[in-house]
Amino acid sequence: MDDSPGLTATPLTDALVRGALDLERTARGGLLPHRLPARARAQFGGDEQVAQAEAQPSGVRLVFRTRATAVELDVLRTIVAYRGVFPRPDGAYDLHLDGEPAGRATASGGDVLMVDLREGSQETFPGQVGTVRFDGLPGREKTVEIWLPYTEVTELMALRTDAPVAAVEPGGRRVWLHHGSSISQGSAADSSATAWPALAAAEGGVELINLSLGGSALLDPFTARALRDTPADLISVKIGINVVNRDLMRLRAFGPAVHGFLDTIREGHPATPLLVVSPILCPAQEDTPGPAAPDIEDGRVEFAALGDPAEVALGKLTLRVVREELARIVAERAGEDPALSYLDGLALYGEADSAELPLPDRLHPGPAAHRRMGERFGALAFGPGGPFAVTP
Repeated sequence: MDDSPGLTATPLTDALVRGALDLERTARGGLLPHRLPARARAQFGGDEQVAQAEAQPSGVRLVFRTRATAVELDVLRTIVAYRGVFPRPDGAYDLHLDGEPAGRATASGGDVLMVDLREGSQETFPGQVGTVRFDGLPGREKTVEIWLPYTEVTELMALRTDAPVAAVEPGGRRVWLHHGSSISQGSAADSSATAWPALAAAEGGVELINLSLGGSALLDPFTARALRDTPADLISVKIGINVVNRDLMRLRAFGPAVHGFLDTIREGHPATPLLVVSPILCPAQEDTPGPAAPDIEDGRVEFAALGDPAEVALGKLTLRVVREELARIVAERAGEDPALSYLDGLALYGEADSAELPLPDRLHPGPAAHRRMGERFGALAFGPGGPFAVTP
């Protein structure tokens, strides 16, 4: 798009983007954030779900200093829609000024990826570049952060302001690297900035890199290597829900896979505080194995577990089994790894929370539950005595 009157374009460079592990210059002239590096992306095996999830920029934001009172960002988004399901709200772009929430906007246009959950097919309908605008900002020097949506692949096309922009050198805050499922990516939260890891990061005063992959927190070696190779002061891995609802492995394979995942992370971070977090409560899969499948009725989606509880005796996984196994593995390893610790996911969202704030689709927590989880993780992990607490 052309420059708006009174606004000047600033080239989009790597120095303006936080929270991504790779930035791709696209054929359309944009900058596409990736949350997994190119080496990992070459090992997906054609899995569209992980490819989509890692390109949805949860926790990725533009960060710069400026006196601008107006900011425009051109984006070419890819929206995921599901045939027969009510459309999701447009992805939210949250504005923070000097670390405080200061506005929210959405973009228009964009490509639409139409997915048929029943048939497993998909089709792309191309669209146009849209513009996100924030105006009426204070004219003082300030740090501007624009958090990108966790629900939409976002190709950054142009940045315009009415005052010069300068990159902000990273530093001064510890870097927290987190990996989890769609719940950690943000599913059913209002925005990336209000997903529970972002809220917990704000509580802890740390810089977040959110490597959570919706539907794809599956103990993949390429993900472990990405965690291993990413500089960080603190690391957490939330394991279990995707392994269960994909019905991916049995107990015999799960334990060694967790060990291998942690071993790989430790190759690059031998003494970094490493927190293993088990699944939050999900009543549908507490005692019923996967696979889980979407049930579409009247335009709404709910998830149901299709496994047979009797097969737990044969090694099938449930969330209860996963929690027990993770606690056992961490307890065994902690003797030789004092920087390794465990957090029961039920401490973030358990039975009482489920009664008060039930999962809207029987799988993902809603906005209020995300806020509660962020506050609790902040207190349990970053608070006094927590594994991520600042030590004197």
